[in-house]
Amino acid sequence: MSDSYARRTARSDSATRSTPLVAEREPRGARRRRETRSRLLEAALRLMAEKGMEGVAINEITEAADVGFGSFYNHFESKEAIYAAILEWVFDDFANAMEAVLGDIADPAEIIAVSTRYTVTRALRDPVWGRFLVREGFSAGSMDHGLGRRLLRDIRKGMAAKRLTVSDPLMSFVSVGGTTLGAISLALQLDSPQGQAVTFKELGSDLEHLPERVAKVALEVLGLGRAEAEKIAYRPLPAVEPTTAAAGLGAGKASAMPRSPEAGPKRKTSGRKATSGG
Repeated sequence: MSDSYARRTARSDSATRSTPLVAEREPRGARRRRETRSRLLEAALRLMAEKGMEGVAINEITEAADVGFGSFYNHFESKEAIYAAILEWVFDDFANAMEAVLGDIADPAEIIAVSTRYTVTRALRDPVWGRFLVREGFSAGSMDHGLGRRLLRDIRKGMAAKRLTVSDPLMSFVSVGGTTLGAISLALQLDSPQGQAVTFKELGSDLEHLPERVAKVALEVLGLGRAEAEKIAYRPLPAVEPTTAAAGLGAGKASAMPRSPEAGPKRKTSGRKATSGG
């Protein structure tokens, strides 16, 4: 065997070893099915965020998704079924992502502060998500899902550890949840053409550091003093890498968690634009 042939063979063998295996492609039919399901879910979320489940018809969802009416039933048995899938995404997936962020935090007060801040930040970065959260926040369906259950659990843990001073867990839950949803609703309204109500103008429309301000008020409701509540609410947030939403919405279609903002918004809001978390 000649030296030139040996060198060519060695180069060929090296190239073969260094070339990664080509990933098996997703079958075309499976990809189309996944993409159709994603479009249906995204369209249903937008519509139900505005009008609620009862106010949306299946044909509205398919038209908004640009999907044939009959195709809907290849993915969901009913309007209630697609609503349940959206609840799972908006509440459970976000709450599960939050669990990973909170894993290294031991203080129940800080857990609630971080959860509140990320919820507000997520809602302001994705107004459709935020509007659906506000609309369904205290509904029977949402209360059976991740965010509500976890908030009540965290309040009870804080009570058991004597970290939180709570005489009525239910009303404390309502107060913290209501403050969070109310702040999100206000911010989203101020960012709309109809949002400049007289009362809002009287109160001022500066929404700078809104997630931190919501967390501070929540901690005060739960019994912390003003100075300590503010200190905890403005601590740097734990680092977070964005994670994709539920597989049903398609990889990369939506983010379950926002990127970790630093200590709060970097620019001041006056007028109609609400900003948070960078």
